[in-house]
Amino acid sequence: MNLHELTIEKAHRLLKQKDISSQELTRAVLGRMDTIDEKIGAYITVARETAMTKAELADKAIGEGNISPLTGIPLAIKDLICTKNLRTTCASKILENFIPPYDATVIRKLKRAGAVILGKTNMDEFAMGSSTENSSIKLTHNPWDLTRIPGGSSGGSAAAVAADMCLGALGSDTGGSIRQPASHCGIVGMKPTYGMVSRFGLVAFASSLDQIGPLTKDVTDSALLMNAISGYDSKDSTSVQKDVPDFISFLEDGLKGITIGIPREYNAVDGLDSDVSAAVKNAVKIIEKLGARCIEVSLPHTEFVVAAYYVIAPSEASSNLARYDGVKYGFRDKYNKNIIQMYKKTRSKGFGPEVQRRIIIGTYSLSAGYYDAYYGKASQVRTLIMEDFKKAFEICDVLLSPVAPTSAFRIGEMTDDPLTMYLSDIFALSANIAGIPGMSIPCGFSAEGLPIGLQIMGKHFSEEMLFKVAYNFEQNTDFHKKKTKL
Repeated sequence: MNLHELTIEKAHRLLKQKDISSQELTRAVLGRMDTIDEKIGAYITVARETAMTKAELADKAIGEGNISPLTGIPLAIKDLICTKNLRTTCASKILENFIPPYDATVIRKLKRAGAVILGKTNMDEFAMGSSTENSSIKLTHNPWDLTRIPGGSSGGSAAAVAADMCLGALGSDTGGSIRQPASHCGIVGMKPTYGMVSRFGLVAFASSLDQIGPLTKDVTDSALLMNAISGYDSKDSTSVQKDVPDFISFLEDGLKGITIGIPREYNAVDGLDSDVSAAVKNAVKIIEKLGARCIEVSLPHTEFVVAAYYVIAPSEASSNLARYDGVKYGFRDKYNKNIIQMYKKTRSKGFGPEVQRRIIIGTYSLSAGYYDAYYGKASQVRTLIMEDFKKAFEICDVLLSPVAPTSAFRIGEMTDDPLTMYLSDIFALSANIAGIPGMSIPCGFSAEGLPIGLQIMGKHFSEEMLFKVAYNFEQNTDFHKKKTKL
């Protein structure tokens, strides 16, 4: 096997046995990047020299017997997670030259674990999108079919993992932005419970929805990364003081005694592709054969999920993005006559069309006279959606559903139809609104050979149950073993 094809767990074993060095591994991954990233466009910034220096330090640590599961492992980071002295653009012109003076908490944890950071990956601008077509910097292609989108907004991270241009990556998930690209690229994507992973140093989109999580080649690697990045952080006011279990310990055979819920309303969603429906139904049968019991459950407010999300998220984005005014940091338009004109020109030129659209929607929703009718009402609907999940989890341990209604669509296919693009998020949005954990694992392929993901959702802080179900499914199927032909 080529070194760049290794999983984190296999690479760790080889590094520990000193069969390979981190420098060899990192050089192999960078070489893979040199060969194919021109076709895919997964990376915005590559920290080649720094990565090799960190790999050398990792080899020294390993030689002295100091090794963690991530020591010397080359990883990629979505470009809205702050990295000290390494450009963080959010794929936006307004931050195209921003170099953070500090590391996000998750980055500090990865560095402490000895990980090698390869660079920053492409995304939809400020994480607003489902296709990575909204990046102001470049277009990212799906490694399974270069004419298709990789998903979004963590499309660069997902494409990099799927194409073996890193051994794992971090993304962020505000409305499916880890799980949907993981589904489209045939890898594992994990959105933790809100508050499980620190958001300190994550450039905010919608603060009550955002969560950082891993994208990996298999379930074991996802557990390894979750072990490293989870835990309480006093710098994040939404971080929960809760002991973090060893997620690896839950990767054991057998699903006897576990009850799986199948949401009735999800079967009636418009636009659900027959290939996706068949793959998910087949996955449910496999999980039943492994000992789980499947029952039908109801999430009666499903029809309001998209509407609620697309009021709450843009409203919070409008507030969060007000800081980009050309005064404090980032892009500033130089050609203006007064401060008001400077604000207008800076924001008009600095933000792309999708970001501007969401800022306008959010500002309207929060404006005097409309707040109660829009943001206030959406917040009430959010409570009803959370209650739906709470009731469902009284009779089941996890829920199974599709991640997205279709496999990856063609680049440019939906750019003129933002409403259809928004509606395609219906299965993924609920986990963010309810604050529960959600995971995407490969469960099949479309007639065109494109990956399809199975979504597993659980009650708050039940990540171990998701890992258990996902691991058992993965161990009894070969979907995750299939690779792109690049």
